[in-house]
Amino acid sequence: MTVNAKESVNQKFRGKARVRVGGILIEDDEILLLKHEGVGQKEFLWSPPGGGLEFGEDAVENLKREFLEETGLHICVHEMLFVNEFISDQIHAIELFFRVKKTGGILKLGSDPEMGQQQILTEFAFFDEKKILNTEKEYLHNMFIGINKPQEVLNLTGYFKFVNNSIK
Repeated sequence: MTVNAKESVNQKFRGKARVRVGGILIEDDEILLLKHEGVGQKEFLWSPPGGGLEFGEDAVENLKREFLEETGLHICVHEMLFVNEFISDQIHAIELFFRVKKTGGILKLGSDPEMGQQQILTEFAFFDEKKILNTEKEYLHNMFIGINKPQEVLNLTGYFKFVNNSIK
């Protein structure tokens, strides 16, 4: 991670409560994650595609747009799975996660329009059980605390609150 990526993220989102939507795409027992530079407690964070809600745009349409921008994939949005709230000294995010299915498109690394020239999306990957187990938890989204298999994410329901990577 460059210092600029972390600073850009903090400058953009510091001091605001931000509502985000995220899509859980699981294919062949693997979950699609994007590498976000400058996010999380370490240099980067692997997290599902998604982004901030735009004023006047409903959550489902917002998620479809974000998924397409970040991955090149068209999706169908299914049920909402869980809410994740993360609070640190800089960032406060409330995330609504939905199960999604791919309906078209070609997977490619897109961009995050909110970040302008300082792009933080650097890689995409499908994580299977082995890859989840072999990745330090600090580099994975908080949803993976206590989760080892991609399919287990689909069993998460309710509200989770994380403060600096610890569940409350």
